[in-house]
Amino acid sequence: MVIHAFPPSDHRSRDRRAVDDSLGQQLSRQGSLAAYQARVAGTVTRSRDLTLREVYAHHFGLSVRSILQADRDLLDSQLVDPLKAPAEAWLARKLGPQVCLRARILPWRRIGGVTIVLAPDAATFERHRAALAQTFGPVRLALSATDQITGALARDHGPALARAAECRLPAADSSRDWSAATATRLGLALLALMGGLFTLFPAATFTVLCMAAVLILVLNAALKAAAVIAMAARGRTAPPDPVDLPDRLPVITLLVPLYREREIATELLSRLERLNYPRACLDVCLVLEDNDSTTREALTRTRLMSWIRAITVPEGTLRTKPRALNYALDFARGSIVGVYDAEDAPDPDQLRVVAARFARAAPEVACLQGILDYYNSTANWLTRCFTIEYAGWFRVILPGIARLGFVVPLGGTTLFLRRDVLEKIGAWDAHNVTEDADLGIRLARRGYRTEFIPTVTLEEANGSYLPWIKQRSRWLKGYAITYAVHMRRPLRLWRDLGPLRFAGVQLVFLGTLAQFTLAPLLWSFWLILLGLPHPMAGILTPALTLTLTTFFVASEGINFLVAALGLRRAGKLRLLPWAVTLQAYFPLGSFAVYKGLLELGWKPFWWDKTAHGILRPTRPATPPGRRPASGG
Repeated sequence: MVIHAFPPSDHRSRDRRAVDDSLGQQLSRQGSLAAYQARVAGTVTRSRDLTLREVYAHHFGLSVRSILQADRDLLDSQLVDPLKAPAEAWLARKLGPQVCLRARILPWRRIGGVTIVLAPDAATFERHRAALAQTFGPVRLALSATDQITGALARDHGPALARAAECRLPAADSSRDWSAATATRLGLALLALMGGLFTLFPAATFTVLCMAAVLILVLNAALKAAAVIAMAARGRTAPPDPVDLPDRLPVITLLVPLYREREIATELLSRLERLNYPRACLDVCLVLEDNDSTTREALTRTRLMSWIRAITVPEGTLRTKPRALNYALDFARGSIVGVYDAEDAPDPDQLRVVAARFARAAPEVACLQGILDYYNSTANWLTRCFTIEYAGWFRVILPGIARLGFVVPLGGTTLFLRRDVLEKIGAWDAHNVTEDADLGIRLARRGYRTEFIPTVTLEEANGSYLPWIKQRSRWLKGYAITYAVHMRRPLRLWRDLGPLRFAGVQLVFLGTLAQFTLAPLLWSFWLILLGLPHPMAGILTPALTLTLTTFFVASEGINFLVAALGLRRAGKLRLLPWAVTLQAYFPLGSFAVYKGLLELGWKPFWWDKTAHGILRPTRPATPPGRRPASGG
């Protein structure tokens, strides 16, 4: 389709409300809109964060084309499909493809000294008209569907948008400048130093490292105890009524990164369909990689609902979950952005809880974190231990340290963010393999808070040893990178967080890494119980032995208490007897940390993906909730 001339029109002179009223009348004349729908459309816009055109399309189910045709007749404009009639690419490059994508506009062609700009409606065009005129001179509107505009931008400027996704976060706050060679040299230097110390002063070196391991154990136990006390001081509070919704429901975009998910894709769609939230206010983006034919084929075997769409991320210099999230963010409709993983089974009422909580929360509450649990808890010993660990982490430790005012390392799923804040802080670090933990620190550094909400998402627990180690090594590698990035300027971090939260970062991140790294030194004390020689035997006086024994017993007691409280809150106290076997479970973390630390100097941005759909659920894969919403 080639347009040689556009009829003159001045959209600035039109009253928007009059145009909206006329649109309803025009759609009624076309036979696209029933009379009662035209009457109630305004009421819907007051109870939903939707424009009138979005109400017609997403609430009443009108085709976008019929709405555009009505707008065309009212505005005396023309329709253009840039997927069939490509734009002049230099125009979007001049404005910036990412700017165009966020604004939902596309400078299409320059005809007779006038730049034709595609927009889904006159209001969008008018909102950006001044900036467009400043860049291009005379501009004129032509109408096009939002999906056509974004699709054309993705097709014609995919590589540029992919580069923008990789570098969205400023370099000073990102891990993309991480030098594997430097990490290797530092690692080798540290190993050489330790080798020299062990050669010259074997007993003293071993003793110092053992005492350091004990100190870290005590500090971590103290942090857990403080979290337990903070949770106990809060007492039992009734969860907010998810029916108590705000007067105007927000649009929530759910970003769901997928990669080679043959087994889980169709199950994911059925779980998303159980969400009890108006479909007109729900925007689900399945984020696929360009080389992922596996997931694409799985999705072709099912029909996507109108509120679910697939977004393909172009090839780039790396392939990580945060890069995919950054790319998809500019396609999102919602003012609230949530993240789910492929295997997630969220509580059907979850989005209602999110909308209600954000409506009541202070503006500095930028993130809501849900509770993660597992639907295959009893598949084997490993999944039982994983479930116990997660119960303590998400139901006791994380909420407790949040209540203490510490920085919260977010979970990678079931987190919901105010979109304006997310964009303001640079979204995700595309190179960080634990982008969630990094995001939690950056939110805190900018003065924002994370709150926990009483809603559960069930996941698939890793039930095989090697995949478990691979997954945990990625997390711990990301912890190391996150810690190193934020400690580039420790004084600035201190000023941003204050002394208490600065200390919390040291405990949560450095303490976790050090505890797993030095754990084998603590295992050596089993030699004493077995009556075997120990390198510290010469200095282990009865008093010191009693002190160490007290520390070890107290630490295990706190771990057991955290497990018991977490399982009680999860309704899984039947798993408590298995908590005594965590002594055999946590050593797997040491293997994981060594793998992760090695990768810092080898492949720091490698995303060792976890396979899903391996173990079937041992309980219903959807938490109890209300019946899903069927209407808009």
